[in-house]
Amino acid sequence: MADGIDEKQMMLDFKDLRFIRRIGSGDVGRVYIVETDYAFLSLPVPATGSSEKGLFAAKVMSKKDLENKKKEGRAKAEKEILEMLDHPFLPKLLGFIENERLLCLLMEFCSGGDLHTVHRRRYPVFKEDEVRFYVSEVVAAMEYLHMLGIIYRDLKPENVLVRSDGHIMLTDFDLSLKCNDPTLTSAHIITGGGVKLKYSRKSCIHPVMQCFRFKKMNKNKEKERKSGKEQSLEFVAEPEVRSKSFVGTHEYLAPEMISGESHGSEIDWWALGVFMYELFYEITPFRGCNYDVILENIVENAIEFPKVPTVSPMGKDLMRRLLVKNPKERLGFETGATAVKKHPFFNGVNWALLRCNTPPYIPPPYVPKQSKSLNHGGSSINNTNLVDYY
Repeated sequence: MADGIDEKQMMLDFKDLRFIRRIGSGDVGRVYIVETDYAFLSLPVPATGSSEKGLFAAKVMSKKDLENKKKEGRAKAEKEILEMLDHPFLPKLLGFIENERLLCLLMEFCSGGDLHTVHRRRYPVFKEDEVRFYVSEVVAAMEYLHMLGIIYRDLKPENVLVRSDGHIMLTDFDLSLKCNDPTLTSAHIITGGGVKLKYSRKSCIHPVMQCFRFKKMNKNKEKERKSGKEQSLEFVAEPEVRSKSFVGTHEYLAPEMISGESHGSEIDWWALGVFMYELFYEITPFRGCNYDVILENIVENAIEFPKVPTVSPMGKDLMRRLLVKNPKERLGFETGATAVKKHPFFNGVNWALLRCNTPPYIPPPYVPKQSKSLNHGGSSINNTNLVDYY
């Protein structure tokens, strides 16, 4: 039995779901709003709820399509990743259904839609505080993913969902790269004199967390208290797994991916720079008239900022440092989220209390409307005819 899913959740069937409408589609599946009993998912009925049923998101994948596209591995990896996650800004696998033709992943339904839609419909331009809010939560989510040895590889506004409370949830992990139980980690020590040493040693932590680096860093704050040469332990978690796969959205690809070089978690920090730029300006920094031009712009062109809207010098500086062509010089390469979170753009952000911040946008209550295309003879779509609509 998979970790994180109990026996009741594993016994779910398509007949336990009422399909309401399709809300998205991707390369390896389609996403539907479904209604089912909280009890089927071993979930308590919300205190504010008046019904024993709730709305959830169901990602349905055709086994035949996965086989034809040779993407069975992606579906398996996504399920395994979802089973690992336990973070306020990331989804959790609530249930899993499999029959002879289909796979189905059940997750939380985010009534606010995706950030791309929110941006276009509600705001002509995000204010800087609003960009900081969303980017901070994305950084926290990616820090957790990297700690688990997962490289996200698909950050973009369309994959950042807005929950009913206004906070975000990253979604879509079929392109993510998961570390497969390596046995070594590395550690860095920066001494009081500034000498950096590096060594490798066996990890003594749980296997799923054996693919990140430990680093011991000197903190200048100690100067006020003692001699300034005392060391303090600072935890850094960045996957060391590498890949040469060419995956992701063209406008978000890092230069090293386009050049065919091996890449690691630093590509997520490049994507964060593109994501931040798009939230500010509603366009991506290296856009072009076709894919070839976009890829050439990413590799060759320097970042430029439109005159409007006005973005603070610290905001521009963070984007510049994230969008460095050389991955070894990119912010986040050496110490991951630890370095990103210390950038002055995030001054005043309480990283431990992000969930306590008031979101810039709270979506209105979602009123479900049954899609006619998902009705069959006056009743909800069922296990038999789901493939017809898939």
